[in-house]
Amino acid sequence: MSWWSSDDDEEDEPEYDESDIRVRPSRRGSRPRSKIRPEHADAITGSVLGVDRGRYAVLLNEDEPDEREITAARASELRRKSVVTGDHVDLVGDTTGEAGTLARIVRIGERSTLLRRSADDTDEVERVIVANADQMLIVVAAANPEPRIRLVDRYLVAAFDAGIQPLLCITKTDLADPAVFLENFAGLDLPVFLSSTERMPLDEITEALIGHRTVFVGHSGVGKSTLVNALVPSAERAIGRVNEVTGRGRHTSSSTISFRVVTDHGSGWVIDTPGVRSFGLGHVNPENILGAFTDLARIAEQCPRGCTHLPDAPDCAMNEAVEAGELGETGRARLDSLQRLLGTFAAA
Repeated sequence: MSWWSSDDDEEDEPEYDESDIRVRPSRRGSRPRSKIRPEHADAITGSVLGVDRGRYAVLLNEDEPDEREITAARASELRRKSVVTGDHVDLVGDTTGEAGTLARIVRIGERSTLLRRSADDTDEVERVIVANADQMLIVVAAANPEPRIRLVDRYLVAAFDAGIQPLLCITKTDLADPAVFLENFAGLDLPVFLSSTERMPLDEITEALIGHRTVFVGHSGVGKSTLVNALVPSAERAIGRVNEVTGRGRHTSSSTISFRVVTDHGSGWVIDTPGVRSFGLGHVNPENILGAFTDLARIAEQCPRGCTHLPDAPDCAMNEAVEAGELGETGRARLDSLQRLLGTFAAA
């Protein structure tokens, strides 16, 4: 019999079980991380009013007797998800709103709309501006700085892509007549407000804000912050001046913040955003661009399938309508604006 099959060896061999296994403890003394996340069944819901250096101002129990504003931080499980102004969020922790307290945002609610922009048309990295807004007030100056048709077109495209109703406010009408500028948008279902130093249409704009969350956008220096302060005196947004040499406005608002507009028959929200000089559409589906030009979209229904609507597109109904003089100079300018945007995506 060989040595390894001896009966004596089998009788002397010790028996082991799980309790005999020794596990070397972690040098850090930490427990293994679990992938199971708490359900936070006791979380309460609020709306994000603003973001400042990793801290979020959140409104709880809106329009209720115990309405209050608290400060919150983002939970570690949301570190790869952005929380933006307008988001509906679930919170846990200290939600009393007392000085020095800090709640935790543990969930982000479903977003009905999401307004985004990119650095330029070829940049696929999007910058989220605001969530859950249902209106966009585009603020443009009649002069100083000069109104930019192309920038307004881009705002309209972004609004259409996000499912947001656009409005237009022309400021500084005492400096220049905006009639020629407005002809470029005559074919759109676009409510327009005219504002001057002597008269700001506060009652009309306020009426349009009631029951809505309206994001204000515009080029730097057009008077957007002045308008916000007039509508909501407690906002106290910084007001900039236009550079006399370059004709450009200086950035004054550096964050996106919500302010409530209250009247005797209802309330609404103004969401003020930093002024921008460009508005990239790298995130937009090119097929949605035509939808922002409703006057031309009706004509495009007669285009052949797969039409690019570019200047060299064969049998394009819009090109033919312009060549036949059916749309006039305004229609030609509108089509040019549309084709510039479509061309940018075609070359990308």
